[in-house]
Amino acid sequence: MTGPALIPGNAAPPGPPARLTALDAWHGLTVLLMLLVNDVALGSWTPAQLTHAPFGSVTLTDLVSPWFLFCAGVALPFSHAAAQRAGVRPGERLRRLLSRTALLYLVGAGLTSVTEHRFTLGLGVLQLIVLSTVIGSLVVGAHAWVQAALAAALLGGYGLFLGLAAHAGGVGIVSETSHPLVAVNTWLGPLGLRGLPSVIPTAALVILGSLAGGVLQQRSAGAMPRLLALGTSLVLAGAAAGPLSAPPLSKALWTPPYILLSARLDTLGLLGMYTLADSGRVAWGHCLLSPLTIPGRNALAGYVLPIVIKVWVLQVWSVTWTGEETSMQRALLGLAQQGLGPWWGGWLYTLGYVLAAWLALA
Repeated sequence: MTGPALIPGNAAPPGPPARLTALDAWHGLTVLLMLLVNDVALGSWTPAQLTHAPFGSVTLTDLVSPWFLFCAGVALPFSHAAAQRAGVRPGERLRRLLSRTALLYLVGAGLTSVTEHRFTLGLGVLQLIVLSTVIGSLVVGAHAWVQAALAAALLGGYGLFLGLAAHAGGVGIVSETSHPLVAVNTWLGPLGLRGLPSVIPTAALVILGSLAGGVLQQRSAGAMPRLLALGTSLVLAGAAAGPLSAPPLSKALWTPPYILLSARLDTLGLLGMYTLADSGRVAWGHCLLSPLTIPGRNALAGYVLPIVIKVWVLQVWSVTWTGEETSMQRALLGLAQQGLGPWWGGWLYTLGYVLAAWLALA
């Protein structure tokens, strides 16, 4: 029978591992992109990549939400390892998970209520992230092959439902306005749960993120080739699923091809940042990415606070800075465009908003 390991001399017990710059930086990049695409003020001059794509295609704007989900999955192995180091029992971990889920869901519902100017407990972006992350959390300690199989089953089953379920438009018809989810969401709408089926594919995305996080969490010399292998596998899965999948790329429906595209871009982006900042191969990589880690370490605040400030302050408070009484948001944009024109003034307002949020989180 062996006793507890003794710490020789006056050595302090080992602390938690240092945070990975790549994870915080990628999360931070996602937060900044969210601020950019949600608050771009260029009107008809807005670049196509900063608007949502038509059905069947994808722009940078369409990738922001799935990248949030993927980042939530990447963080799961780290929180799981921290709970194990702290000696948290499975039952206590489940209790904490459920209480945190309820709290974050209410935060999301509050945020949706703020933006819609009415009380609602229905699904919004944050609520979808929370519910998907719960499913990913339940399997975070399982073997990688188990997680991969579950993600494949969720995506495969969801894809089969979209492609084979009968609906008013006909079997196998999946378009922007005609697909099997129309009837499902019509039934769920009065319950405030419109969009609930999206938890299935988004949970798969969280699990794929957890697979990438498991590679990073081990901090081994093989992290880079394993991340590359995961990214390559996702590329091959997307290529194989394309001809076999009836649903096209669609953010609105969270179709499997869209999920796989998001996951492989996430994985390869993480690989690039890990190579720069955490692999030890680039001496200045950590410094280069450190500005992105600021919103990455405060992702929830970076998501919630700018929306609340915009809705409750910028769009409500009245000022007379332009010679007439108008909202603070319109006044700031108007002053910028008066001085620099619609294009450069719009960019000044947009990037100024993003910079202000970054400084608030710093």
